[in-house]
Order: sequence, then structure tokens, then C-alpha cells
Amino acid sequence: MSKANAGRFFEDYSVGQTLTHAVPRTVKMGERALYHMLFPARHALHSSDQFAQSCGLPFSPLDDLIAFHVVFGKTVPDVSLNAVANLGYAEGRFLAPVWPGDTLRAVSEVIGVKQNSNGKSGVVWVRTTGLNQHDEVVLSYVRWVMVRKQDLDAPAPEPVIPELAGVVAPGDLAIPKGLDFTDYDYALAGEPHRLGDYEVGEIIDHVDGVTLEEAEHMQATRLWQNTSKVHFDITARPDGKRLIYGGHIISLARALSFNGLANAQMIAGINAGSHANPAFAGDTVTAWSEVLDKAETAAPGVGALRLRLVATKDRSVGELRGPDGKYAPGVLLDLDYWVLVPV
Repeated sequence: MSKANAGRFFEDYSVGQTLTHAVPRTVKMGERALYHMLFPARHALHSSDQFAQSCGLPFSPLDDLIAFHVVFGKTVPDVSLNAVANLGYAEGRFLAPVWPGDTLRAVSEVIGVKQNSNGKSGVVWVRTTGLNQHDEVVLSYVRWVMVRKQDLDAPAPEPVIPELAGVVAPGDLAIPKGLDFTDYDYALAGEPHRLGDYEVGEIIDHVDGVTLEEAEHMQATRLWQNTSKVHFDITARPDGKRLIYGGHIISLARALSFNGLANAQMIAGINAGSHANPAFAGDTVTAWSEVLDKAETAAPGVGALRLRLVATKDRSVGELRGPDGKYAPGVLLDLDYWVLVPV
């Protein structure tokens, strides 16, 4: 009997399953240095203890997407090791900051399954919870994944498609304890724009582009302990290419969005997200954002800005879908999320 784990296939999932993911991970300052090197992220709250303290926090928390990637990576061996594609996200909430020295672990519940009409794969929905060493929830989100079947004769399960909220309500966004933008330093943050300066429907071209490198993608994916075969093994895809991890595109687009959204200091929620088309080494990624909504919060000087962040590989701006309603071929990422900004 083999002691190695080949991962779960579609027929191995059933609604109500609880997946306790292995190997908790302690994150420290080296994580931030690597993250800022790879993308490079430069929002002030995640870069400077002094800036974070001026905003009411004890010191600078790790970037929100570090928490996302670490928790996501924990889930891969149980959820997406045999995935064809990671399809989307919903109901994401960043519930507590992650501090250097925290230890993160993850648990997922299977909340939906549906076999595809070809009988060779199916879609699995999971709700993943990331917790710290105090058993406090730091992050919760739903994602759905297309997973191969191993036994093509395995009977199709009764379809269960979960009903998911289209948006996280502003009142349900978690604001870190003590966060206060009353004395916000716009000069140190890098831009003067506050909540009132953005208009719903506004399109922001983030101007800059970054060409994807095989080495950087591989380093990032290994950093998050993401073991999905399509990111490492050129024999896992018919075209012999390594697929760029979708989270790598999220972080890269978020870093590019600094130019125009430097004061979008913290991610508070993920309303929806799709990896629209695959990305490979050699593609040049650019990004643009659309302002979808604005809201006040109970925290002093803190507002919430709902954005659509779009990453592309063809430098298009404002173009999302073709005449057929499908994503345009140049679109890599369509992410609908909430950020916290000064009022």
C-alpha cells in the first residue's frame, strides 16, 4: 500500500465534509521582505511601523494578501492538487490583522458539488477559514475549483450549488481594533486622494506593467507552499507550460494599483473574483480599477471603497468582456473587493 498521497479527485468530495489542512505555518518579517521583493508591494501601512502606529495600530501588520496566500497554500493538497482550474471567489472577509510571529492554519468545509456534463471532472465549492495560534479567525472565503475525476465510472453526486452573496455588506466589514485615519499622513502615504475624491464609475489606469518571470512565479508559489501540479510540473498540462498561480496575479495587480490607489491601505473583503484567462511567463501584466461603491465605517477617519481590479496582458483599459459576453482574451483577473481608505 502506497504511503504517498495522490490528492483528492472529484468523486472524493461530498457536501458537509470538513477538511483539516496540514502543517500550520508561522510567518515572520522575512515573509514581508520576500513579498515586497516579489511584487513589489509598497502601501505604507504594511511597510512602516511608524506609519501604522500613527494610524492607531501597535505596529505594521503583514500584508493582507500574505495571509490569503498562506491560508490558500494550506488548502491546495486537499482541495486543488488535481484541479483543472481555480474558478472563483466570494464572501471573502479579512477579520483580523496578521502580525509577524503569528501561526496560521486552515480548515475548509465542502459546501457544494456539481459534476460537469463531460463526466470527466466537476466543480467543488469550499468555505475556507484561516485561524491564528489563538484560534481567532483571521480570514474566511469561499472558492470553487474544477477537479478531475479519477474513476470516470463513479456515479455523479446530487448537484448542490451554494447560494452566495454577491457582495459583502459594508456593515459586515471587520475594521482592525484601533485603526484611526484622523491624523493620516498623505505625504508619507504617497498620494493625496481620499474617499471623497473617488467617484462611482471612475476608471483608474494604473499605467505601469510588469513582465512575468518563470523564476519569480516559482519562488512565490513555493513560498506559499502551493503544491498544485500545474504550477510546477510541465507534464501536468498538454501544452507543456507552467501555469502562473492566480494569486500571483492578484498580488501583482494589487501592487500595480498603488499608482492611483496608494491610500487603499488594507483589504477588508473580497466580493467576487475570477481568473478569466491563464497567464504564463513572458506575459506583461498591467492593471486598471473601476470604483464600484463607497461607504463610511464606524472607525474614525476610515472609509470603505469598493473596487473592481482588472489585470490584463494586452494593456487594455476599461475593456472587460467581448460581444459574446465572455471575458476578453487579454483579461487575466477580475476581482471585486473592498479596501479601507482615509475619509
